Amino acid sequence: MTSYFHNLLVPDTALSVAGLTAYIQALLEQDDQLRQIWVTGEVSSATRYRSGLFFTLQDPDEKAAINCVVWNHQIDRLATLPTQGEQLIILGRIHVHPQRGQYQLIVWQVLPGGEGLRALRYRQLRHRLEAEGLFDPQRKRPLPTHPRVVAVVTSPQAAAWGDIQRTLRRRYPGLHVLFSPALVQGDQAPDAIVRAIARVIRDGRADVLILSRGGGAIEDMACFNDERVVRAIAESPIPVIAGIGHQRDESLADLAADFCAHTPTAAAEQAVPQLADLYAEHRERMLTLNDAMQYRLEVTHDRLQRLRIRLLQLQIDRKLHHETQLLGWMQQRLIQRSTQQLQEAKQHCQLLRQKLATLDPESVLKRGYAVVRQRNGTIARSTETLSLGEELQVQLGQGQVKVTVTEILAEQPQASK
Repeated sequence: MTSYFHNLLVPDTALSVAGLTAYIQALLEQDDQLRQIWVTGEVSSATRYRSGLFFTLQDPDEKAAINCVVWNHQIDRLATLPTQGEQLIILGRIHVHPQRGQYQLIVWQVLPGGEGLRALRYRQLRHRLEAEGLFDPQRKRPLPTHPRVVAVVTSPQAAAWGDIQRTLRRRYPGLHVLFSPALVQGDQAPDAIVRAIARVIRDGRADVLILSRGGGAIEDMACFNDERVVRAIAESPIPVIAGIGHQRDESLADLAADFCAHTPTAAAEQAVPQLADLYAEHRERMLTLNDAMQYRLEVTHDRLQRLRIRLLQLQIDRKLHHETQLLGWMQQRLIQRSTQQLQEAKQHCQLLRQKLATLDPESVLKRGYAVVRQRNGTIARSTETLSLGEELQVQLGQGQVKVTVTEILAEQPQASK
């Protein structure tokens, strides 16, 4: 021991504790990666003080831990509050505390990790798609009552495919099923599902589409919360039934589909009616129609019987005789009135003939009057229009003569009364 210290060189100067801490602080706090860093771990303890929230973040195997603090002015901005036992993702910076010679993480933001992070992403995507109206009940289309072709999108190895086939055959024999295979688990599943739905749409024969999977762990269902799958369902012109096969959590595909079933079998049952039920409904309708017709016939028969009784009570023969007499009397009045009007018309016509004969120019001529016409054919009504030597044509009661004016006499004055 003495030999060791004898050979050890003692420096002229040595760092103080504060100097060493300041050096370490400069190394840590000025490092670009440590000035803004994401750290994941599990909260082992959390205590709220007047200045802020202090907690310890450690690895699940407890091999490492780091002290963390969220100051009061930053707490309201956190996405989630640190709680003991939760897996978190922390954003912050490294800070060295010189007095204690310790370093800690000054926290800016806290996000849930593991299952919590998946739930946060689910909520964020759900709220965004919901704001776009993709889950609006008003945009959901009614399912066809009697589809002719049903399309199924699922994995050919999935038990859901067998369940759907058996259910469709049992409920609606003879139905045409169009199968569009797709992966329903893993990172490649979203693209595969989108392509499978697009194939069905391009084919154009399907009346309804079943998107199905036979259940599984939550992480296996991630493809049904993928935005691409949700938009493919919402934009499909064919009504979509989601039969994912889980009841614990509601996927975004369930919300976007026109109808959601908890199992593949339930989805197939919703897609087609039960043929036996259709037969029973048809028989029920026939019986109802028969009862309605029978009731109608009975009502009509009763009404006819009442009319017959009423007809007998009216004594129709006597009424017909009375009506016949009334018609005869009206006919006689009509004939009399017509005869009277005809007689009056004949008398009026005779009077008109007499007036016409009186006014006939030929009758006037026959009584000794004459009509004198000038050469141009106009009737001479005054001596003022005549001239000496003018030839005139005189029409008598019988025949005509031509004369020449030799003298125009002055007009005789009328005798005073």
